[in-house]
Amino acid sequence: MAHMRRMAAFAAIAASTALVLAACSDSSDDPTGGTTGGTDSTEPVTLTWWHNGVAGDSGENSLGDYWDKVAADYTADHPNVTIKIEQIQNEDLQRTRIPTALQSGDAPDIFQQWGGGEMAAQAEAGYLMDLSDVLADDISNLGGAVGPWQADGATYGLPFQFAVEGIWYRKSLFEQAGITTEPTTFDELNADVQKLKDAGIVPIAVGAADKWPAAHWWYNLALQQCSQDTIKNLGSFDFSDPCLVKAGDNLQAFLDTEPFQKDYMSTVAQTGATSSAGMVANANAAMELMGQWNFFVYQGFTDGSDEANQALLDDLGWFPVPAYGGGEGDPTAALGGGDGFSCYVDAPPECADFLSYIVSDDVQRGFAEAVGGLPVNPNAADAVAHPLNQKIAQAASNAAYVQLWLDTDLGPNVGGGAMNDGIVAIFGGTGTPQGVVDNMVAAAATE
Repeated sequence: MAHMRRMAAFAAIAASTALVLAACSDSSDDPTGGTTGGTDSTEPVTLTWWHNGVAGDSGENSLGDYWDKVAADYTADHPNVTIKIEQIQNEDLQRTRIPTALQSGDAPDIFQQWGGGEMAAQAEAGYLMDLSDVLADDISNLGGAVGPWQADGATYGLPFQFAVEGIWYRKSLFEQAGITTEPTTFDELNADVQKLKDAGIVPIAVGAADKWPAAHWWYNLALQQCSQDTIKNLGSFDFSDPCLVKAGDNLQAFLDTEPFQKDYMSTVAQTGATSSAGMVANANAAMELMGQWNFFVYQGFTDGSDEANQALLDDLGWFPVPAYGGGEGDPTAALGGGDGFSCYVDAPPECADFLSYIVSDDVQRGFAEAVGGLPVNPNAADAVAHPLNQKIAQAASNAAYVQLWLDTDLGPNVGGGAMNDGIVAIFGGTGTPQGVVDNMVAAAATE
């Protein structure tokens, strides 16, 4: 069954964390990191490429600009290849455009891929190119980091970054509220929330309209409330442990402190100045729980100048999700995931070659230097220079284990649908902690 494939992805994440994020030594015998999916064809080829490197309010975006450069450099070396890029906002890309394109049979050649259960379902439906043989050298070089992009022993995508999530904050707003240290427990976080409210500052922004940003609060509480074995067994659709309901109880207790902005149910995550990312970037909220990608998402809301970006980064802080206490989970366990790309099953061979180029040494170093990303290629680990990214990498290295995003791990029906819907219903005041589990059980019965 499809859900059994998620177990391999989970196991691979724990094994790959140190390799990907702690700048470990190279696992490849090829110091050049050269591409392995090469083709000698000189016939004209056009590749369509969909990614989520979309500009913010300013019209500037370092990730989108960097992907433009990567495509231009590749086509300069491969004059027979033309790459047509479409930048698509993350929610529209993941939830609408990609599923619709795959089902229609008119999919892009290369497209954003988050791995886990969602990818396994795409592979089972026959939508994805098997890259196991043609990119064998790259797969070996990236090591365990490729795990979430594998199913039933085959590789259907490659990641270009991987990291854990935590809480981003504005140092100046913490200072304004009299907060001098980063919270390490939820009790301390609750105290800081109250200090921020007393100072007239929105404590935490959340884009609940997109569902998953709100759901990640429950994910983290479940990670701390439940044992590692229980979290691991979620991949086999075992939702019987009462710790999952307790995680919902803890979420409700946190919501009762009113830590989020007004109208958070209608707030999106990354589009526009009133999004949760826009609120933090514009200092209209102090904190946001989000992945490492916000390092460059926030910069999309400046005027794009080096001075504005540097001023923003100088005022940004980051800390791991605080410990809740009272559960069976390890408080240092972390949620993580990555971004990668897959090739459509009918894409030309050049698609695999271009994907190999994306994870090559020089491109991965450029990704770290130009965008502030955390590359998966171990040969590019020395390019992670910014203190914020070094701190995130260290948090991953210190984690007891790293769990793939639960919605990604459990797939679009149980995870991205039923589980997230149940969690967001709690945020909206219409759901219960037991309702989250009931949703998951009902959805799993249809798999």
